[in-house]
Amino acid sequence: MNVLIIGSGGREHAIAWKLAQSKKVEKIYAAPGNGGIAELAECVNLAVTDIQGCLNFAKENKIDLTVVGPEVPLVMGMVDAFEKEGLKVFGPNQECAQFEGSKAFTKEFLMRHQIPTAKYKEYDDYDTVLKDLGVFGYPMVIKADGLAAGKGVLIVEDEKAARDGLEMMMKDRVFGDAADKIVIEEFLTGREASMLCFVDGKTIVPMESAQDYKRAYDNDQGLNTGGMGTYSPNILFDDDVLNQRIQKEILDPIIAGFVKDQMDFKGILFIGLMIEDGNPKVLEFNVRFGDPETQSVLMRLDSDLYDIMESVINGRLSENPIKWKKEAAVCVVMASGGYPGDYQKGKRISGIEKVNDCIVFHAGTKIVDGELVTNGGRVLCVTALGDTIEDARKTVYDNIVNISFEGAEYRHDIAKL
Repeated sequence: MNVLIIGSGGREHAIAWKLAQSKKVEKIYAAPGNGGIAELAECVNLAVTDIQGCLNFAKENKIDLTVVGPEVPLVMGMVDAFEKEGLKVFGPNQECAQFEGSKAFTKEFLMRHQIPTAKYKEYDDYDTVLKDLGVFGYPMVIKADGLAAGKGVLIVEDEKAARDGLEMMMKDRVFGDAADKIVIEEFLTGREASMLCFVDGKTIVPMESAQDYKRAYDNDQGLNTGGMGTYSPNILFDDDVLNQRIQKEILDPIIAGFVKDQMDFKGILFIGLMIEDGNPKVLEFNVRFGDPETQSVLMRLDSDLYDIMESVINGRLSENPIKWKKEAAVCVVMASGGYPGDYQKGKRISGIEKVNDCIVFHAGTKIVDGELVTNGGRVLCVTALGDTIEDARKTVYDNIVNISFEGAEYRHDIAKL
């Protein structure tokens, strides 16, 4: 089978790495790919937003399966375009992609189907939202409704910070059209957990759990990022009672809600959870593999990912039991200096060849004149398996010191339990 992967990040590298292990996959293409993906796939100079270009490529190259990695092409309707032409594609359609494209859409779904989540209000007028500052007390969560590359969420401690944040979003338009509508939520306390699920329209199957670290610096300091590291399994999910509550109060109502609302959701549903005193609440939905959760989770997948994707597309997920490795996985992100703010690209990367017992997934790299250089905020994801979380963590940190590029930064406390 010929497979086309849409995307250029660490998530897409992990997907390519896992699909390459399938006996059914003969050739992998990536649009546009990156310096690491190029070792597994033929990279094609097509933007993820070039739906027609990707569609034409899939037709001309007899692609048997297209996997859409990032959220932007999903929200734009790439899946719908491929399906209209009779091409097999993995990912939710444009209607279902609204769960990531609009925070308000997701909150309305959660409320409508009585799925536990934070209280919220939505606004599209700057003066109106100013009058409601502190409606749920402080800290207060302010979210841009639309896509903001994982950075459109502010947690503010007081009224001044709230005013400054709203001005940045709605007046200065730092996030562009994404903040034309604002969602304000009550601040939830507890521990965050990430749950990735395969969904085939009528069945939802959670993958092994993971824990993400969003803040840029150690001890959860600094700005929110797209994610600075993960480990799997999340120790919170050792609790059978909690797992049963998540199934009954969250997963079952979600799939029932899809059916009731006649939403044919097929692909990945990423559920962000906050858990306090055994009570799970939904923080957010995403409609694709999480990044960098995917890097940890797919390391532990023992089944054929191509087979799973086919069963999702064909609505036969329940017939395909998914197997997982018992080992734990840890992933640490190496980022460019200054990320998630301004950072420089084009810095030469060295030392990857010195890494042992790890997979180095490339997130923001490219090859220039035969040399591997940085090409993004998050650059590399150093990932390892171990008998325990501590074993995997030690392997990663023993090896990450071998890799260098100017300005490299990474957290030192990922999976430090």
